[in-house]
Amino acid sequence: MTILIAGGGIAGLVMGLTLHQLGLPFRIYERVTDPRPLGVGINLQPNAVRELFDLGLEAELDQIGIRTRQYGFYTKSGREIWVEPRGLWAGYNWPQLSLHRGRFQMMLLDTLRARAGADSIVTGAQVTGFETSDQGATLLLAEGRRIEGAAILAADGIHSAIRRQMVPDEGEPIWNGAIMWRGTSQAPHFLGGNAMFLAGHDSQRFVAYPLTAEDPATGLAQINWIAERRVDPARALSRGDWNRPADKGDFLPAFEAWDFGWVDCPGLIRASGLVYEYPMVDREPLASWTQGCATLMGDAAHATYPVGSNGATQAIIDARKLGAAFRDHGPTRAALLTYEAEMRPRAEGILRANRGKGPDAVMQMVEDRSGGIFDDIETVIPRVELAAHAEHYKRLSGFSIEALNAQPPIIGPAGRVSA
Repeated sequence: MTILIAGGGIAGLVMGLTLHQLGLPFRIYERVTDPRPLGVGINLQPNAVRELFDLGLEAELDQIGIRTRQYGFYTKSGREIWVEPRGLWAGYNWPQLSLHRGRFQMMLLDTLRARAGADSIVTGAQVTGFETSDQGATLLLAEGRRIEGAAILAADGIHSAIRRQMVPDEGEPIWNGAIMWRGTSQAPHFLGGNAMFLAGHDSQRFVAYPLTAEDPATGLAQINWIAERRVDPARALSRGDWNRPADKGDFLPAFEAWDFGWVDCPGLIRASGLVYEYPMVDREPLASWTQGCATLMGDAAHATYPVGSNGATQAIIDARKLGAAFRDHGPTRAALLTYEAEMRPRAEGILRANRGKGPDAVMQMVEDRSGGIFDDIETVIPRVELAAHAEHYKRLSGFSIEALNAQPPIIGPAGRVSA
């Protein structure tokens, strides 16, 4: 019987490509009638890039993104706290990629339709709930439609209808009092090129990284930026929506002094077009993701505060781990439980680490100890302590260099379920 996937975002599309790779029947149900390339930038860590390469997507990824060279933390005045190489430059066998979320999603969609057929995804299909037993499941759609299958995979995001039915009293996502404003601008690379930086502290920070190479004619590239501030907690909170337009006047004045010489943060804000507002939200971890033959994945399972550049990465790993479980156990409840037993504890650890600001916590530590002013970071936090903090998060998230390079593939490029 067919595996039913609720949601055609990154998690659902990679799940579909994985099931096609394995030769397992599936269908995706997506509420949007005409998917478009919305959103701004994301980062994919080497453990996720490896899986996408195993799906045969290396050339397509290099066409729509860049390979990130370094990642660094800085104070609110632009002083360097900690900088480390990333991806291939750090010794991984696979790169870290920075790319536009919308372009990535459309590439996955186009690839899925080319490989599995246009009818592999049904658009304009609003999922409202499910019914399930230990032997199969039924996906419930708007207007009373019912689709029977072997299993349901809920990839329908932070406002998942499947999760809402599993946890009916959960309510809205939990807000931590901070808002992100996100945009893209045309500007030169900084810090030697293909670099990502985070500057500031818990109450106010700025993040930027390029999504494209510099144009030889203009010297400009598409730069993704994020301005984040804590605001009055009494402010009316919008639902988590990556595509809510915002007014630059709400936050630009707070960043007017953040021209560090090597990058002009207010200049990036001014140079951007439409800006999007997103509240920093997550959800409490669940004691279980699976009911009968239905399970959660991606943000439906483990929506976390968006720090650590790890959200899309974990959704991709979910899809590949589910694929491996289906390969070993068939499209059964046993496969769903095998996947959950491995991934749920890891996801909870990442969620709780991100609430503590994940690898970004060093910026507040420096602010607390020095006010962000120092001549040598060694006098504030020893570099060995900074290195240990960075490595701890990599291990927690599953992309420690030595461990990842030594691991066998989750599925591999030739994985397929034998008849």
